[in-house]
Amino acid sequence: MRKRFLIGLIASVCMLGVGIRAIPPKPDKEPLRLVQTIPMPNVKGRIDHMDVDVKGKRLFVAALENGTLEVVDLKAGKWTRSIPGFKAPQGVAYLPALNRLFVASNDDGMVRVFRGDTLDLLGSIHLDLGANRVAYDARAGLLYVGYGGRAASTENGAVGIIDARSEKHIADIQVGPRAAEILMDKSGQTLFVFDSIASKIQVIGKGKRQIRSTWPVSSERPGDGALDESTHRLLIGTRNPPEMIVMDSTSGKEVAKLPTVEGMDGVYFDAPRKRVYISGGRDTDVGYVFVYQQQDANHYAQIGKTPTRSFAGTSFWSAELNRYYVAAAAKDNEDAAILVFEPQP
Repeated sequence: MRKRFLIGLIASVCMLGVGIRAIPPKPDKEPLRLVQTIPMPNVKGRIDHMDVDVKGKRLFVAALENGTLEVVDLKAGKWTRSIPGFKAPQGVAYLPALNRLFVASNDDGMVRVFRGDTLDLLGSIHLDLGANRVAYDARAGLLYVGYGGRAASTENGAVGIIDARSEKHIADIQVGPRAAEILMDKSGQTLFVFDSIASKIQVIGKGKRQIRSTWPVSSERPGDGALDESTHRLLIGTRNPPEMIVMDSTSGKEVAKLPTVEGMDGVYFDAPRKRVYISGGRDTDVGYVFVYQQQDANHYAQIGKTPTRSFAGTSFWSAELNRYYVAAAAKDNEDAAILVFEPQP
C-alpha cells in the first residue's frame, strides 16, 4: 500500500511539473522603463505639445498655462531655458532643414517663428484665436495649423497653410468647429483632421484643399491619434469614454476598440515594435501610459499600464532617439518634469 501511494505521489508531482512548464512565463519587464526624470523649475500649470531636435538632442515643450516655451537638453538631462512672450503656446514644429522653430499660440492666434539654433525670435504669423495643432509636409515645405472655430467664436474652424520657407500664410481649408488633431500621410497628399466637438474624422485631399470624406467616430471627443501607413490604420484616442479606436484609413471603417487611460492626451505609434502608446491623467492623482501590441491590422492587445505621475498628460515619441517623453505638471512640492521612458523588448 505504501509503495503504491509513493508511486502515485511521484506521478502526480511529475504531472504537476509538466503542467507548470506548459504555462508560458509572464514577461518580467514592463514595455516601458523610466530611465530619467528631468525637472523643469518654475513651470506652472498645464503642459501641452512637444517636438524634438534629434541632432541637437533638445526637447521643445509648450508650457501652455505658464505662457512659455521650455527647452530641455536631452544629452545633459537638464532643463536649459524658458522662452517667454506667449499667451497659450500649444503646437510646436521644429524644422531642422530650414533651421526654424514654429510655435502656435491658442489665445492670441499667432504662430511665432524662431531660429532653430539660437532660438531668436524672427517674426510672427497672425491666424486667429485657437491656433493649436500643427503638421509639416517636408516635401512641399508647408506647415498646417489648426485654428479658429469655437475658440474664435466662429461656426467653423480652419486649417491654415503656411509656406515655411517664406513664413507666409498662403491659404486655408475650412473644417469643423475644432481641429483637435492633424495627421498627414508620408506622401503629404492626405490630411486627417479630428473634429473633437462633432466626433468625426475629416479627410482632406491636398490637391483641391478641401474635405473629400467625413467619417463618424463611435466614441466622443477624438482628440489625439497616430497613423500606421503599413497597415492603413488610424489609431484614435477618445475621451468619452476613454478608448483606443482603430479605423481603416482608406474607408473609415472601425475595426477594433479597446479601453484606454482616463484623460487621454497623447497617442503615438512605435513602428519598429508595432506598439501604440497612449498617455493620460492630466487631471488625476496618478497618470498612466497604456501600451498596446499590434497583432495584425485588426487585432490589438494591451500589454502594459505604466504609471507616470500625477497631472501627467501629454507625451511625445521619438523613433530616432528611441525614447518616449511624458510631460508632468508641477504639483505641491514637485517641479514640473519630463519623464523619459525607454521601450523594452
